[in-house]
Amino acid sequence: MATHPPVIAVVGPTASGKTGLSIALAKEFDGEIISMDSALVYRGMDIGTAKPDLAERAGVNHHLIDVIDPTEAYSAARFRSDTLALVEQIRARGKLPIITGGTMLYFKALREGLDDLPQADPELREELEADAQARGWPALHADLARLDPATAQRLAPGDSQRIGRALEIIRITGKPMSDSLQRTPQPLPFELRALSLEPGDRAVLHERITRRFDAMLAAGLIEEVKALRERYILHSNLPSMRCVGYRQAWEFLDGTINQTQMRETGIIATRQLAKRQLTWLRGMTELTRIDCLRTDLHAAARQEVNNF
Repeated sequence: MATHPPVIAVVGPTASGKTGLSIALAKEFDGEIISMDSALVYRGMDIGTAKPDLAERAGVNHHLIDVIDPTEAYSAARFRSDTLALVEQIRARGKLPIITGGTMLYFKALREGLDDLPQADPELREELEADAQARGWPALHADLARLDPATAQRLAPGDSQRIGRALEIIRITGKPMSDSLQRTPQPLPFELRALSLEPGDRAVLHERITRRFDAMLAAGLIEEVKALRERYILHSNLPSMRCVGYRQAWEFLDGTINQTQMRETGIIATRQLAKRQLTWLRGMTELTRIDCLRTDLHAAARQEVNNF
């Protein structure tokens, strides 16, 4: 680490300006960007993920964007492995790695390492999915609350992916996931310094979220999801289709909600996502926090990177 400057991370809630700031910093400090976004990994999911387009990416190498199809899954474990390898490659080119995104589970996995948990069991997962279809995910969340109160407390009743995983671990190991978590941190082979973009006024961030969601609708979010459904064999429980915006567009195309409801629930879901991201960040230490609403954000961030 003595021969290299720190690796930079730019984190924050959705609509906090991470993409624009990261690109500006990459141009200023001769960097390359590693995406830390669980939705940007999917090919063909451009509008609803606010994926930077080719013009925005011009002149700056971006990694971990468009790496899998929407039918596939990408894990925190794979993100950590891919990122460690990419940091080494970027440094070998004499560039500054800049890790940017709002998937807090990925950020936690990168900083602390991964829990020692069993691999997924496809057959068991199918059983849990069938149970959820019959009784609903809130009922499975209630099951989890009886079996593993600590894990259930931090999961929303509709968080199907994580509820299913927690119940799967209980059935495989015979003990709660909270008992199975590895407590020994796995140190990074480099120094990581993080800029956390957090709003001084939550209401202003909510306004940004509303404007951005409306812009996505105007840009063709519904048509994008329709095209994905025609191109791939998809279902609503895939991680890709559970992404905020895509879930609501799917329900609209299925006729379960109208366009007004889709817009309202999409905006609400995005605000809830931002709230969860901020909760993660405020529980983390060793972050340099910057108000993402300040007018001199780029200059302030540039100064912080210089101080690193």
